[in-house]
Amino acid sequence: MINKDIKIIALMGFLGTIVATVVTLFFNVVCSVVSFLLGVILTLTFYIVTKKRYKKIADLNNYLSLVCAGNYLIDIKDNTEGELSILKNNLYKVIVLLRSKNELLEKDKIYLADSLADISHQLKTPLTSLMVMVDLLKDEKNIDKQKEFISIIEIQISKIKWLVENLLKLSKLDAGTIKFKKEKIDVLSVITKSLSPFLVQMEMKNISLETTINDFSFTGDLNWTSEAVENIIKNCIEHTADNGKLNIETGVTNIYSYIKITDNGCGIKKKDLPHIFERFYQGENSSKESVGIGLALAKTIVENQGGTIDVTSEENVGTEFIIKFNKMVV
Repeated sequence: MINKDIKIIALMGFLGTIVATVVTLFFNVVCSVVSFLLGVILTLTFYIVTKKRYKKIADLNNYLSLVCAGNYLIDIKDNTEGELSILKNNLYKVIVLLRSKNELLEKDKIYLADSLADISHQLKTPLTSLMVMVDLLKDEKNIDKQKEFISIIEIQISKIKWLVENLLKLSKLDAGTIKFKKEKIDVLSVITKSLSPFLVQMEMKNISLETTINDFSFTGDLNWTSEAVENIIKNCIEHTADNGKLNIETGVTNIYSYIKITDNGCGIKKKDLPHIFERFYQGENSSKESVGIGLALAKTIVENQGGTIDVTSEENVGTEFIIKFNKMVV
């Protein structure tokens, strides 16, 4: 079907040609014929060019319809000159951007589904244990047994609380809703704050602590940085047997300042090492209490503050974590 605007253009050109032909006929027959031929040629040329232009516009409209329908695999790059070519190329850039966004959304959906499945799995065990303990507690008359069951229930509730709190922290970090403070903090404050929750546990396991603290200041968030270091220390203690050792060293190089945490525990298997910062990943040497989000949280916190975490490990020898801060406060 011919576009209405093209019909109007053709009609106006035709009428203009007739008028010019009639007017020039009064002066000269040759001029009249020339006017007629020129009018026809110009009208046809304008008609063809305009029709092609509208055809290209219609094609672009069809492309947009396909994009709206979810088809992002259209290649409409145009290397010719002209405003329609520029429009095509800009439209192609938009399509590529939308395609990338769509791929990210699909990945987010898959990640969300996997995360929900992992969370459900992690919560299932303590919840099942709680239900069993509650049922046993109902029928148990022995006071000592009741206390034992209550103690187990408290442990499982603490585990669920810890899991939920850390999942919420990860979710907030992913969503970008957490604003890290950018203040001058001393590394000694971070180490002291991070160690305090584990002093009793280390004493019970008779884990000796060695520290080599070269105090320095860096820009960061004290609470969140301490949270990251806490999770690494927690991981080291869980993998260290009784009478083991934990070493914490801080220092400064020409390029970065660092916190190095080393244990002499069971170590991490070589096949597990590339995955230990993945969420919910549990290696072969993971403790029974591990849910696989502590190290993932630590990595996210450190990287959100411009730092990095590296890890090296050898089975039955131990593991070394090193947090590097590239932006040091002078």
